[in-house]
Amino acid sequence: MTANDSPSENHPTDQPSDREFAVDVEDVLEDETTSSQGLFDDLLSGEPIFENKEVLRPSYTPDELPHRSEQINKMATILVAALRGETPSNILIYGKTGTGKTASAKFVSQELEGTSRKYDVPCEVEYINCEVTDTQYRVLAQLANKFIEQNEAHIERRLEDLADLREAVEEGSTAPEATPFTDLGELDRRVEELEAEGEEMEPVPMTGWPTDRVYQEFFDAVDYRERVVVIMLDEIDKLVEKSGDDTLYNLSRMNSELDNSRVSIIGISNDLKFTDFLDPRVKSSLGEEEIVFPPYDANQLRDILQHRADIAFESAALTDDVIPLCAAFAAQEHGDARRALDLLRTAGELAERSQAERVDESHVRQAQDKIELDRVVEVVRTLPTQSKLVLFSIILLEKNGVQNVNTGEVFNIYKRLCEEIDADVLTQRRVTDLISELDMLGIVNAIVVSKGRYGRTKEISLSVPTEETEAVLLADSRLGDIEEIQPFVQARFDN
Repeated sequence: MTANDSPSENHPTDQPSDREFAVDVEDVLEDETTSSQGLFDDLLSGEPIFENKEVLRPSYTPDELPHRSEQINKMATILVAALRGETPSNILIYGKTGTGKTASAKFVSQELEGTSRKYDVPCEVEYINCEVTDTQYRVLAQLANKFIEQNEAHIERRLEDLADLREAVEEGSTAPEATPFTDLGELDRRVEELEAEGEEMEPVPMTGWPTDRVYQEFFDAVDYRERVVVIMLDEIDKLVEKSGDDTLYNLSRMNSELDNSRVSIIGISNDLKFTDFLDPRVKSSLGEEEIVFPPYDANQLRDILQHRADIAFESAALTDDVIPLCAAFAAQEHGDARRALDLLRTAGELAERSQAERVDESHVRQAQDKIELDRVVEVVRTLPTQSKLVLFSIILLEKNGVQNVNTGEVFNIYKRLCEEIDADVLTQRRVTDLISELDMLGIVNAIVVSKGRYGRTKEISLSVPTEETEAVLLADSRLGDIEEIQPFVQARFDN
C-alpha cells in the first residue's frame, strides 16, 4: 500500500473512530428510549399496590374463614357420614348476601374431598349456581355431563390398569392366579365390556331432549359406580322461583332407587321463606338440617378484611383508616362481607389508577360512590319497560321543577309517554304498585301523605343521580325515541 492509499491520510472523515461511534450509538439509544415511552409505561412506573388482587374477589375460597367456625363445624359433623360410606343428611343454608354461606360451604367441600382422597373413600361434591343454571333441564344436564365425564375418565384409568396387568401376566412377572381373573380370556372380556360402556356414554345436549330422558341419563351416570355425591345448589330459591320444586323432588327421592351411590343435597338461599312454596314432602326431606348464617358486625368485617388484606396488598399499602371505614360502610349494608371486599378492592384499584403510593380514606369514599352508582345503573338497566317509563316520568317532573311529585302527576306523564312509544297503558293503581317497587329498590323515595278530606297520596322524589339514570333509560332501544318527545312534554309543564 502506498502513502496515498493510507485511509488515515486521505479519508480522515470517512471512518469515525471507535470513540466517536460509541458516543453516537449511546445518543441514538437514549433518544429511542425517550421517544418510545408507550401508553402503559407511565402506568407501570408507579409502585404496585396489590400483591394478589384475586383474594378480594367473591370467587376466592380462603384457607380460613373468621367468625364462621360454628357453622363450618356443624356442616362438617353432618357431612362426615360421607367418609363412612353413609348418606349425609340434606342441608339447607340460609343467610343474607355476603354472610359467608357459599365460601363456607365450598371450604367444607374442599376439605371433604381432600379427606376422601386421603382415606381412599369415593366422595365427590358438585357445585351448581342456580342463578345461572335455573331450569330443571339445565341442572340435570349439567350434573349428568359432569358425572359422564368422570365415568369416562374412570373407564380410561381402568383400561390402562388392565393393559398393564395383561402385560405383566404375559411377561411372567405376575402369576395369573394373583389377578382377579381366572385367565387372560376373562380379562379381555372385561376390557371389551369397559370399552362398550365407554362408547355408550354420550354428553347430554343443553336443549332438545325430553326431561325424563335427561333425568335417566343423570341417574345412570351417578349410579355407574359406588360413591357418595354431595350436590351443592347455590341460590336454590332462584331455581324454585323459575322452575318450581320438581328438580328438588326428583333429587330428594333418588336414594330410594340408587343401587351403588348415595346423593346428598346442600341448598344455599338468601331467602329464609322460600321453603314456604315447596311441596311438604320436598320440604321435609330437603330441610333435614338447617344452618343459619347471621350478618357480620363491623368488628367481624374488620377481621375478615384484615385477613384478606394481608395477602392481597403489598406491605404498608393501606393507611390505618382504610379497613375500619370499609367495614363501617359494609356494616350499614346488613353486614355484607362481599360488599366490604368489593369496596376494599375498588379503593385499591382507584389508588392504583391515580398512581398514589398508598390507599387512603379518600379512595374508599370514591369507591363507595362508584359501587353505589354501578349498582343503580345495573338495577335501572334490568327494570321492565313499564317500570322504566314510570321512572322516566318522575325524572321529567323533577327536571321541570315540580316539587313534591305525586302519583297523579306521574300517571299523567306516564300515559303520554306510553302513547308516544305505542306501549300499553297500565291502570293508575298498577302504576302506584310500580312506584312502590322502585321505592323498595331504593331508586325513588315514596312517602304516603294525608291530604285530609282529599284522601292520601304518595310524595315521590328520586334517590339516585338524575343524569346517569336518565342516560341508562335512554340507552334502552324501546325508550330511545323518548328524547324526541321531551320538548312536547315540557311544553305541557309550561302551559
